[in-house]
Amino acid sequence: MSDTSRNVRGGWWRKRSALMAGGTLGLSTFLIVTLGMNASKGYKEMAVTDGGRITGKVTFTGELPDDAVEQITINKNPEVCDAAQSLGYREVTWVDVEDGALRGCFVFIHKIKEGKPWPPPPDGEYSILQEGCRFRPWAQVVKQGDIHIRHADEGVQHNINMVELIGVEKKRAVARPMINRNQPEPGVAIEELKTVRSPHIKINCEVHNFMFGFLMAPTHPYAVVVGEDGSYSLENVPPGKYTVKCWHPRLGVQKTKLTIEPNGEVEANFEYSKPE
Repeated sequence: MSDTSRNVRGGWWRKRSALMAGGTLGLSTFLIVTLGMNASKGYKEMAVTDGGRITGKVTFTGELPDDAVEQITINKNPEVCDAAQSLGYREVTWVDVEDGALRGCFVFIHKIKEGKPWPPPPDGEYSILQEGCRFRPWAQVVKQGDIHIRHADEGVQHNINMVELIGVEKKRAVARPMINRNQPEPGVAIEELKTVRSPHIKINCEVHNFMFGFLMAPTHPYAVVVGEDGSYSLENVPPGKYTVKCWHPRLGVQKTKLTIEPNGEVEANFEYSKPE
């Protein structure tokens, strides 16, 4: 999903109650390939000397869902939330497909017990930026622990609400409250992000119903957000047998099993289509 070309990354959570009830969360293009996250609370970091590589692509075929794109009225702070285009609404792409690539997805390994250490976070910290009434980045993988919630919209009140989505793979997700922080003015709030049963996290603004985002907080670093072309790569995976999963909050979870040989490379692709 492209924030600039589609004017999307910042709002589609208006349907959150209905979508949560159905167990699938409307997400413009947020896919996850799941390679063993949150499966083991005792993940062990170690040096991987003969690790392999898992690559692939997430695609969408056929006709898009009828509600793949929606327009949500910007009814608060239009001078900031709609300043660039003056449309009066935000066009929300729930299923974002371009040239067959399904964007905004996560790929991760399921129940991996040991492997490479977590890399340092970008700019030395995990953070969520609220700017232009959008969450930036809109989708990201983070390590559990401190997360910096940055409010950069002058004259605007934000209230970030963060919930753990339990039961995503069973299609009956329940939201467990995690963080709810009111920010009446620009500044930085530091919160502890810690899941209990699921790595899937939804964020939205309680003040602006068109602001939304997703995080994944696994216990291990083998998780990524797919690229704009739907591709992904998981590097330095210890030899062994794994289940790789792909999650799109609107279209659900797919999975495949594979074996990584020492210094080997395996391809795992995922294909979605319009739900029946």
